Amino acid sequence: MKVEGSSDIPAPRDKVWAAFLDPATLAKAIPGCEGLDEIGPGEYKAKMKIGVAAIKGTFEGKVRLFDLEPPNRYRMALEGSGGPGFVRGEAGMELSDAEGGTRVTYAADVQVGGLIASVGQRMLGGVSKMMLDQFFTRMTELLAEAK
Repeated sequence: MKVEGSSDIPAPRDKVWAAFLDPATLAKAIPGCEGLDEIGPGEYKAKMKIGVAAIKGTFEGKVRLFDLEPPNRYRMALEGSGGPGFVRGEAGMELSDAEGGTRVTYAADVQVGGLIASVGQRMLGGVSKMMLDQFFTRMTELLAEAK
């Protein structure tokens, strides 16, 4: 499943970059995140509670950041599993100046398997888009509070 898009955040690029690399800020912004702990340089252990249609459950996994080019772009590899199935993939984030703040452009290629995959591609795509919208809304709020 491919997910891509962009969102504008009304904050300077260096502040957005710092927030995107801060586990405490990310844990507050990611929908369903119950924990995000650094286990090494650029590597995190994550625990998330996610529900898609009638399928709900907790996923545990790892996120690894690589190809960091501050404050412009980075890539991440993610993998997780739980009762509802598994998820793994790669994503790229690119930050650029936009009028009044920073434009974050993202592209991800994610594989989903197990019970959660049974809800279908269209439903998963819709839920992914909704979660991304919630993430960017919350990240914008957190950055506004930090001013």
